[in-house]
Amino acid sequence: MYAKLDNPKILSDVVGVISELVTEVKLRFDEKGMSIIAIDPANVALVSFKLPKESFSEYKSSSEMLGVNLDNLKAVLRRTKPGSVLIMESQESILKLDIIDKIKRSFLLALIEIESEDKTIPSLEFLSQIQMNPQDLVDAVEDCLIVSDSCSFIAEPDKFIIEASGLNSARAEFSSDEVKIISGKSKAKYSLEYLQKFVKASKLADKVFINFSSDHPVKLEFKKDNFDLAFILAPRVENED
Repeated sequence: MYAKLDNPKILSDVVGVISELVTEVKLRFDEKGMSIIAIDPANVALVSFKLPKESFSEYKSSSEMLGVNLDNLKAVLRRTKPGSVLIMESQESILKLDIIDKIKRSFLLALIEIESEDKTIPSLEFLSQIQMNPQDLVDAVEDCLIVSDSCSFIAEPDKFIIEASGLNSARAEFSSDEVKIISGKSKAKYSLEYLQKFVKASKLADKVFINFSSDHPVKLEFKKDNFDLAFILAPRVENED
């Protein structure tokens, strides 16, 4: 595998977000590009990241799976600067990372064995889809964190609500004028601890899609032209309150 990335900040930022959930991942390189699918240790959340072949200025790879420690990878990627070029190359049991700016710096990361089955994204059908500004989702999640450790997503044909309640309550209501709604009626509750981690990806994306159905997992998709980052989160059940 040989891959040259002219804007490594994208990869650095995404790896930083994913490292909030998992510490080890398998980097998959194939004819389509680079991808990651991982499940958190509690088996509650899944993360999927795709960086297509077209995002790289040079790319050569057969099908390879490279196990890496995310903290180590994140530390190297943070050494990139605006204008840096990143070259990734697999060499037997090593992932070689070259950072090229004024000088060329090289890092060698030992590949690790990750004892888990290759993950796939589950096939899910959703009754409701909301497209909104990522920062609006961040604000709503932060509002709910003030009063509870979980929040409800409520979708109707003409409005979308994010609310939380305990001794106190918080509520953000969006009309179809502010967000794009494709929905029947859906309501489900999710952990704010996980949502708080997911929305850190908001700074990377132009738009976020919230896909869910009543008492079913939610899929959050953070999208930009050159990558796709998605999270799937299991619902909270009412008797856990």
